[in-house]
Amino acid sequence: MKAVVYRRHGGPEVLALTERAAADPGPGEVRVRIVVSAVNPTDWKARGGARAEPGAEVPETVPNQDGAGVVDAVGPDVTGFAPGDRVWVVIAGAYGPGAGTAQEYTVLPAAKLVRLPDGAGFDEGAGLGIPALTAHRALTVAEDGPSRLAPGALDGRTVLVSGGAGAVGNAAIQLGRWAGATVIATVSSDEKAALARAAGAHHVLRYPDPSLGARIREAAPDGVDLVVEVAAGVNAKLHTEVLRPRGTVAMYGDDRGTGTVTLEFGANVWLNARYQFLVLYTVGEDKLRAGTEDVTAALADGALRVGEDRGVPVHRFSLADTAKAHAVSEDGVTGKVLIDVTAP
Repeated sequence: MKAVVYRRHGGPEVLALTERAAADPGPGEVRVRIVVSAVNPTDWKARGGARAEPGAEVPETVPNQDGAGVVDAVGPDVTGFAPGDRVWVVIAGAYGPGAGTAQEYTVLPAAKLVRLPDGAGFDEGAGLGIPALTAHRALTVAEDGPSRLAPGALDGRTVLVSGGAGAVGNAAIQLGRWAGATVIATVSSDEKAALARAAGAHHVLRYPDPSLGARIREAAPDGVDLVVEVAAGVNAKLHTEVLRPRGTVAMYGDDRGTGTVTLEFGANVWLNARYQFLVLYTVGEDKLRAGTEDVTAALADGALRVGEDRGVPVHRFSLADTAKAHAVSEDGVTGKVLIDVTAP
């Protein structure tokens, strides 16, 4: 089979198309024929070796955590999946260096597979994995909020989504609307504003703006219940201006920041503010399972989709052009970078 691999940390140039033997699934494992693979920031950060020496050698590694495809074979003791089932995968590459989705076939534990509902395509299965699960976690960490999402779960609540045109921001808008929240999104351009509106945001506000806090308060006079935050350090002061008492900030990124978040104690203590850091790799299997179930329900309802009409422009590449796909994602393209691996 064809696979993209890297053997040392570095830029997109370390990615190479090669031939590998397709492994047979063992006990509890499933072999999936990948139809679509997706590129997320976590993929090129891992390839680049964020905490490693440049050029450091690594075991032969197949990149990309997210993907969707068709069950090709099942190992002993596997129940619930059969050849021909359409599935999306959960953090595939975390299973081992050879388990990423930038290859024609990957072998994973059955627990890392989720059935793709009718009406949802492989683009959704691949493109909404990590972003949607991150958004789900962000929307379910508030002290006074729900631990699961479903229609009505966020009724009466106001959610502020920072960076509403990003992949996680877009998923947070779509999931928030599905669950009944009033959604306010912030964006940096008119073009991104149009994407946030397409995702379903009720209010879309531009930044930078010294009056941004006041403008958010106009849309939410009593303050926002929850902030889904991609720029934690930059927006720390804004949080104290717009949170209601007992409000929560769910922080999954620090874009444009220094990697350090400085919080004003007095303002936050009187708000009884809650700050929740989140990353999927250590969130726990129970939280991942809840997220996959709720995201799949939203997919089945048609409430969660990719495509420009939902605020997620799609940029397609072939498997042979995976290096270009990584470069485009790393350069900050707006939308979703997808790789066509095999025919549907």
